[in-house]
Amino acid sequence: MDPRPVEPQELDAITRRERRRQLRAALGGLAEILIALVIGLGVGALVMRGAGYNWRLAYEGLLIGSFGDQWAIADTLASATPLILTGLVFGLSARAGYFNIGAQGQMVVGALAAVAVGAHLSAPPVVAVTLAFLASALAGAIWALPPAFLKATRGVHEVISTIMFNWIAHYTALYLVFNVLNDPRSAERTVRVLPGARLGALIPGADMTAAIFVAVGVAVFMYWLLWHSPWGYEMRIAGLNPSALRYAGANPLWSVNLTFILAGLAAGLAGATQIIGRPPTYALYGDLSNVRNLGFDGIAVALIGRNHPLGIILAAIFIGAMGAGARMMQIMAGVPLDMVRIVHGTVIIALAAPEAWTLLGKFLGRARARRAPAPPAPAKTVHR
Repeated sequence: MDPRPVEPQELDAITRRERRRQLRAALGGLAEILIALVIGLGVGALVMRGAGYNWRLAYEGLLIGSFGDQWAIADTLASATPLILTGLVFGLSARAGYFNIGAQGQMVVGALAAVAVGAHLSAPPVVAVTLAFLASALAGAIWALPPAFLKATRGVHEVISTIMFNWIAHYTALYLVFNVLNDPRSAERTVRVLPGARLGALIPGADMTAAIFVAVGVAVFMYWLLWHSPWGYEMRIAGLNPSALRYAGANPLWSVNLTFILAGLAAGLAGATQIIGRPPTYALYGDLSNVRNLGFDGIAVALIGRNHPLGIILAAIFIGAMGAGARMMQIMAGVPLDMVRIVHGTVIIALAAPEAWTLLGKFLGRARARRAPAPPAPAKTVHR
């Protein structure tokens, strides 16, 4: 007998209940973030007060330095631009069930590609900028493929392989900066990209360029992919229950490769934003200072944004604001830089801890499920 068809009224009721459930979950997550923020700021205030500094004046300086005028806002968004993209690397991978911490190496490779193309391609600005971004995205995706291949075919844990590839990218970049792409007039950096391959500042005197729109556009695309496409559905199912994905007939190898390729594309674009989209450098320095730790900072951004592409945008702006306002905390309240970093770290830990704990619980649960003994096979019935 065929199952009874669902009536339109029942379908509408189910849809309304699901929307209410999603709204309650979103409000609960927002309340959790606000509570964590209050706790982090409160602990930071106690630390500054215990050290003899005026915490009210320090936080006032933080707000003025990050959102006080158009230049402060522009600097905040400029700092947030690469963090949006590196946050997407970890967030997208976590949604698919992987601990991809290779954003740093993929971003460095993307920065090298942007220098190689932007410094040697003489073309109209639109063409040069587009090709530099594409080259960086492709380089990041290629650098992400070996860990994906090792994960899918040999079971090598992605944490181990991505860390190794981060260091390979780091020392490869050092060699190329000083021996291949080096600027003869300035030994500490690569050659600068040509003027036609540069993104100019949107506000004179600030660092923000059109790269912010690239970063936000990629985040919106990732949101659409995860929640409004069949490929994103498979990726999320892989993160929730890989066995269900196999049972449904999907190919886990495809899910692994797609996740790592998209993450590598985002990381490579992050490297490009620091070369062609961050005046006044337009080059990669020998100490990698203009890309240093941005890949690892993206992990905190993803955790604060609950691994949601749209949440990652807001989290990156928040982290960018804290970085942009650090100078005013020192000027207005006299808080030394080391103390500012302690306060920033305290706030970030408070905001990231809930999602980190949730992710840890999921991964430990999956590990226990894999170690659990298989249920005994049912006894065969002998028919006489």
